[in-house]
Amino acid sequence: MSDIWAALPVKEFAGAKQRLASLLTAMQREALAATMLEDVLTALSGAALAGILVNTVDPRAAALAERYGARVVAEDARSGHTGAVAGMARVLAREGRAGMLAIPGDIPRVTAAEIDAVLAARPPAPSFTISPAHDEMGSNAVLCCPPEVMALRFGDNSYFPHLDAARRHGVDPMIVPQPGIALDIDHPQDLRAFLSATPVRPTRTFTLLREFGL
Repeated sequence: MSDIWAALPVKEFAGAKQRLASLLTAMQREALAATMLEDVLTALSGAALAGILVNTVDPRAAALAERYGARVVAEDARSGHTGAVAGMARVLAREGRAGMLAIPGDIPRVTAAEIDAVLAARPPAPSFTISPAHDEMGSNAVLCCPPEVMALRFGDNSYFPHLDAARRHGVDPMIVPQPGIALDIDHPQDLRAFLSATPVRPTRTFTLLREFGL
């Protein structure tokens, strides 16, 4: 087992996924956020990781994470995705961990095999390995060895900027596309793509969305 830790930032479920408001009620969006998180935790817990670190101040998210054996921290948890990941990178760097796999909680098709493929593809440290979103805009899985090998900046257009940043740091980025990692759920079209895709594994998210009538 490697000394790579997953780093999973989780926003508060209240008010989650507002860009899906045209399809889902606030309560449904909260349920969706929690269910997607559980699907991601299921995949992470089956992968060859040293551990899972979840950064959140949401008590329900923290309780769910702990059920899967994750450590929960709150360092810069309310500083957005970028700030929360940076907070976890600092924690892991202080502990001398070999690497950090930053991954979001809204990619419910991810599998343990995909995560292991990203881990296996990483070059010797210092290294930067990335698995992009389906549109090659987002950075859906980012593996930094060591955890603070470079500054990260997430957002709607982070994939190519991350590649450029790695090269500026003298690191040749390793790109490892994976279909489950690639499909994050933020917009109505993402929901349609998720529901129409051939399942890579049974997911709680798919069952929940069918219960919502989608």
